[in-house]
Amino acid sequence: MEATTPTKRSLMDRFLTIVERGGNALPHPATLFALLALLVVLASWLASVAGLSVAHPASGELVTPVNLLSIEGLHRMLTGAVTNFTGFAPLGVVLVALIGIGVAEHSGLIGASLRMLVLAAPRVLLTPVLVFAGVMSNMASEIGYVLLVPLGALIFISAGRHPILGMAAVFAGVSGGYSANLLIGTIDPLLSGLSQEAARIVDADYTVSPLANWYFMIVSTPVITLLGWFVTEKIVAPRFAGSPTPTLTLAEGAKPDDQRLSPAERRGMLYAGVTVLVFTLLVFWGGYPAAGASFEAWGTTVNLPQLPGSGFLLDARQDILRSPLLSGVVVIIFLYGVLAGIAFGVGAGTIKSDNDVIKGMSASMATLGGYLVLVFFAAQFVAFFNWTQLGLIFAVEGADFLKTLGLPTIPLFICFILLTAIVNLFMGSASAKWALMAPVFIPMFMLLGYSPEMTQVAYRVGDSVTNIISPMMSYFALIIAFFQRYEPKAGIGTLVATMLPYSMVFLVGWSAMFGVWIWLELPIGPDSPLHYIPAAPAAG
Repeated sequence: MEATTPTKRSLMDRFLTIVERGGNALPHPATLFALLALLVVLASWLASVAGLSVAHPASGELVTPVNLLSIEGLHRMLTGAVTNFTGFAPLGVVLVALIGIGVAEHSGLIGASLRMLVLAAPRVLLTPVLVFAGVMSNMASEIGYVLLVPLGALIFISAGRHPILGMAAVFAGVSGGYSANLLIGTIDPLLSGLSQEAARIVDADYTVSPLANWYFMIVSTPVITLLGWFVTEKIVAPRFAGSPTPTLTLAEGAKPDDQRLSPAERRGMLYAGVTVLVFTLLVFWGGYPAAGASFEAWGTTVNLPQLPGSGFLLDARQDILRSPLLSGVVVIIFLYGVLAGIAFGVGAGTIKSDNDVIKGMSASMATLGGYLVLVFFAAQFVAFFNWTQLGLIFAVEGADFLKTLGLPTIPLFICFILLTAIVNLFMGSASAKWALMAPVFIPMFMLLGYSPEMTQVAYRVGDSVTNIISPMMSYFALIIAFFQRYEPKAGIGTLVATMLPYSMVFLVGWSAMFGVWIWLELPIGPDSPLHYIPAAPAAG
């Protein structure tokens, strides 16, 4: 490596170093989550003593803090500790997916595939490709956290770069760009349904389509990709300059200085490729509507033919967004990893019996010991906070404050984006948060002349940008565990300091895009207006 002359550290770099050191000076992340859980218990008691209360935005019922420092609270914590852990949303997803990925990794398939990728793709495009892949992964639930984030690390190792940079780029796309995509994902019908119910408080016949924000999402995808690329290379990468970079473990017979595949590896890739192709065709067959399909192209309806026996992975409604196919995408990923890993191992000679397959699964599980401990305490913290209803009280108080500001359109919605971003630090679930906020803000903005679709898209911007620095985000503990694979001393400070520039830049850049969009009065989706005009009363 060539010697480099020391350069003056930027103000941002010094600030992030302070954030990292301060965060990492805190106890171990598992201990910290345990302390936060205790703090929530204490805060619930203080809020209860102070008599805090708000009216629920949907039902109008009085919402008061639940005091966990009571006999009932103690019973709830004791009886709920196990189910808090076993029911923690990411836990089952992580375990099932990594069992399958473990076979692919143990057989050498992942290492060989990454070397092929690095040889084929221009090095300069690896970062934007990872950010873009992270954004697009959101159409298939939240598998990007489990599959793409660790792969980002391995891809960067293959390219001779620090693995945390690769993880940061993917994590920024998956989580920070949660509401950007070229396609419609599973969250779109969920949010639109909540928006529609809230809109009918004002207009009983109002309908919000799952495509309500599609145009805005499409344009947001390259914007987030470019912003993520800029932050990775210009802000985050300099902080890791000079740090030792791990090397990728090569398969048997591969030369350390040669990334090219050996003949056995090429044969394994052929076997794996055929297996993946056959399985993909099977999944496509199962996900293809039994009655055929149709779509609009240049004003013409194109009808696709029926396929005999198709649709067996769909439900009776034949709706892919709510189908067992997408609900079971984790198992699909598991099967891809197992089948492709076995096929590669047979072809490359790295898997000779079922013992090798089980060994790969076991090796993957062995790396998760620290994560399981961390998740136990993180799950208690998240559950305790949700039980206390403090997040709900905070959100309603923030909404009341925003109502009193009386700002013009763009500043008003920028404030709404900021409020959502702040609330997101305390309430991780996008749908649960919107179920609370939609009945407040959609009627409020409708009465001011703004459409539910416009309010929803502003919410989605604010909901996305602080995901990557929020401890309430379900996969936060998992990302810390991934970081610790390559930086054993990494803690919450390392993760927050690494991702904070993405959060800040995404917030500014995405909000600016939103402001320009509103200023130009562009449609945010098919038949999705920016303004709400009440229907004229019937004559008579």
